[in-house]
Amino acid sequence: MVSSTALTTKVTSGSPYQLDKSQVSRASSALLRHIKTKQEEKEKTSTKKTLIGDNDSDDEDTPLHNEAVWLVLTTKKHVVDKNRLKPGKIPIPHSLNASPSLSICLITADPQRSVKNIVADPSFPQHLTSRIDKVIGFSKLKDRYKSFESRRQLLSEHDVFLADDRIIMRLVNTLGKIFYKSSKRPIPVRIAEIEKVDGKKVKKDPKSKNKDDDSAFATPAIVAKEIEKALNCAPVHLAPATTAAIRVGSSKFTAEQLAENVDAVVKGLTEKYITKGWRNIKAVHIKGANTMAMPIWLASELWVEDADVVEEDAEEAKAIEGSKKRKQSGNDEEKLIEAAPKKTKKVKPAADDEEALSLAARKEKLQKQKAEALEDGEAAPAKAVGAGKKKRKSTS
Repeated sequence: MVSSTALTTKVTSGSPYQLDKSQVSRASSALLRHIKTKQEEKEKTSTKKTLIGDNDSDDEDTPLHNEAVWLVLTTKKHVVDKNRLKPGKIPIPHSLNASPSLSICLITADPQRSVKNIVADPSFPQHLTSRIDKVIGFSKLKDRYKSFESRRQLLSEHDVFLADDRIIMRLVNTLGKIFYKSSKRPIPVRIAEIEKVDGKKVKKDPKSKNKDDDSAFATPAIVAKEIEKALNCAPVHLAPATTAAIRVGSSKFTAEQLAENVDAVVKGLTEKYITKGWRNIKAVHIKGANTMAMPIWLASELWVEDADVVEEDAEEAKAIEGSKKRKQSGNDEEKLIEAAPKKTKKVKPAADDEEALSLAARKEKLQKQKAEALEDGEAAPAKAVGAGKKKRKSTS
């Protein structure tokens, strides 16, 4: 029996580095119930009244009825490999872009006319042609969308942005933070022609690359297949950090659909994007756009490799413990000594010492003068004293 206070449960058989399907299912159903309850409360308290269209089908695609669900994955070590940080995608069983009214913007390498001809080709699927509203080349994108307002308008006009994987890394500076702070980051698509020899891809030397290489596009069938694959994937954009968020569903999904997408995304992340796979994963959560994160898997250790853990011998542990006790007792004695009241000696000022020395010197001089006067008998005691006073004044 699992206690009610347990955040996650581990699998009873096999490797502990796997998701517990029952835990994912429970968390998914609980999260979706919570999101739908919040949506109903917002609808009741909303003061916005419309004259027509309250029950239109278009309202189902608004953020209020179609809130995104995110998978939040936390790693033990930073993901720093540049190949893993490159934008990618993971196939999921339930698409995030299944709406027939989806608006797609396709950003391609130059020249854009070649891609427009591919999309307009009769062999290109009609259900994709109707959803691709804009095809724009990289050079025209830089020239037309320089201002912040123009980029924001472009972002609001389309639902999904697909980009040629040859220029995907150059779009960061071109599109700017208005795109990369949103959930509409461009998804990479392979639409270039690939040379194959005996069924194997031929790698090109980057030093011998010509400008004509960018103008080589695949056939309409291959381009359509790649676009379909991108629309049925979860986009992955990792940062050099320990936390990554990937959209895996929406509030319109069922608990089973959301759980299946979570399982597919976690599997794809551990196999391709996360260094050391499961051993580098610290926690996995799911959350809505405005909800708390619900844990579905937590690591039982914080290290990646077993070699990172140093085990102490029994004798070494005792020696360290004994040294700690001796150090602690020594510190206690020092504290007691410091706390005991100290006797302070009164220090005379320096001026008093100088006066005492000068008086002693004067007395010695007077005694010598008196002794000499008595021996010689030249003067009376009174005169000797007076002379002594005069001499003392003169010496002073």
